[in-house]
Amino acid sequence: MKIALIGYGKMGKAIEAIALQKGHTIGLKIDADNQDALTKENLQQQDVAIEFTNPNSAVKNIMACIDAGIPIVSGSTGWLDKWEKVKNYCTEKHGTLLYASNFSIGVNIFFEINKRLASLMAQHNEYDVAIEEIHHTEKKDAPSGTAITIAEQILLHNLHKTTWVNEAATNADQLSIISKRIDPAPGTHHVKYSSPIDDIEIIHTAHNRSGFAMGAVMAATYIKDKKGIFTMQDVLDIS
Repeated sequence: MKIALIGYGKMGKAIEAIALQKGHTIGLKIDADNQDALTKENLQQQDVAIEFTNPNSAVKNIMACIDAGIPIVSGSTGWLDKWEKVKNYCTEKHGTLLYASNFSIGVNIFFEINKRLASLMAQHNEYDVAIEEIHHTEKKDAPSGTAITIAEQILLHNLHKTTWVNEAATNADQLSIISKRIDPAPGTHHVKYSSPIDDIEIIHTAHNRSGFAMGAVMAATYIKDKKGIFTMQDVLDIS
């Protein structure tokens, strides 16, 4: 499989290492110094693109790949206010897009546990719930896309929380997300239900970027010959 890497920072380099280990080739690398190389002609020489950039360039990069007819895996966060626009564009152009806030296999299993726990706790208003996430200091967005996904899953089930806030909650209807930036932490997500009697906690801790890179390459392999919009649930066959 010939891969275009859009974004060649630490995550891009980790993806490159995993891809090469698995026998794939990197046909195109795009970073801040050669953005003019992100052309339709260059993209069409690749089988799939993997995009990890930033909220300011993600939408443009995704649409460029859709226009070139190349399947794209995107892990950029902070741009989902434009999700409907991008989704509709992909559908209209008969493109292929897989977006995930986190590509780690472990995190995606954690998401399923989080949903189940939120469902089980829905009727127990004696428990308050809060989220903490820890990442390295170079992470550009707070809260993390993963923490937002976790929060939105909880809000779907919790009868007492109506919105999340990126600070300590001041009202009972707020779901608190505390974001910490500490080097060299690649990512920890912690959900805690607290009551006067006991606490229930679930935690996922990433030890390095390899898990995220492995999932991104797995996702690229999955969508290579497909059309449509997909998630990591499709890749991992989680119903």
